[in-house]
Amino acid sequence: QPLWRGTLVLIAQPAEEVGKGARAMLEDGLFKRFPRPDYALALHVESSLPAGTLGYSSGWAMANVDSVDVTFFGRGGHGARPHQAVDPIVMGSSFVLAVQTLVSRRVAPQAPAVVTVGSFHAGTKHNVIPDEAHLQLTVRSYSDEVRRQLLDGISQLARDTSETFQAPKPPEIGIRDEYTPAVYNDPAFTETAVEVFQSVFGDENVTERDPSMGGEDFGRYGRELGVPSLLYRMGAQDPRQYKASLKPGGEPLPSLHSSRFAPAAEPTLDAAVRSLSILALEVLTPPSPEAVD
Repeated sequence: QPLWRGTLVLIAQPAEEVGKGARAMLEDGLFKRFPRPDYALALHVESSLPAGTLGYSSGWAMANVDSVDVTFFGRGGHGARPHQAVDPIVMGSSFVLAVQTLVSRRVAPQAPAVVTVGSFHAGTKHNVIPDEAHLQLTVRSYSDEVRRQLLDGISQLARDTSETFQAPKPPEIGIRDEYTPAVYNDPAFTETAVEVFQSVFGDENVTERDPSMGGEDFGRYGRELGVPSLLYRMGAQDPRQYKASLKPGGEPLPSLHSSRFAPAAEPTLDAAVRSLSILALEVLTPPSPEAVD
């Protein structure tokens, strides 16, 4: 009796952090040139869990992530004579406040959504009103409906704000093409994975995690294939450092993108390889002779 039957497709993908890798591979004919799998599976290191432990979320796990650029145009002038200018800084500031109402007043309270203005650049001198202001936004959601609601709302508020302040021309609004779609962990597949992981690593080392509003381009594969998919988390923190962080006054753990994040490589890799392998074997288990009969 063979241990497994089927085809295992391993994807070594670049450019995950900038949201371009999965898209580029799909556009290059990934699942036309190679077999189309029945399941999609991935893991991601987790800085808030000790090495050797696993985390999971059922259902929505990671968010749609969009990057939006908005440029407001004014009419420059002297800071002592603002009435002779059209101030794009005030215009942009009004927009920053107004755009927060998309989440608080337009999106249903039960639907996760985030709109953050991460960059606001305008002007060069204390007493000079500039000609324009450039803002950069990150927009997070789970469902396609909420994503469209947020992006349409940003465009509408930007245009209306520009008109309200009598800008000399409409704003430029750019929604960057390399968005990452949300990751949805199939509940049934997740339940199977949790049972397998618990049988090998122990119940205490497999923990349910809150969904994240972070982005991960693995979501493109499940969407493209239309198959059950799962992205789970692999603890990577040094266990001693993790325990120390739990004590009163303990130093907080560094996050994934912190310069201080130093994964415990050996136990992390060991648990990663074992967990991926046992779950692959689970879904590739050949039917029993009785089932074939």
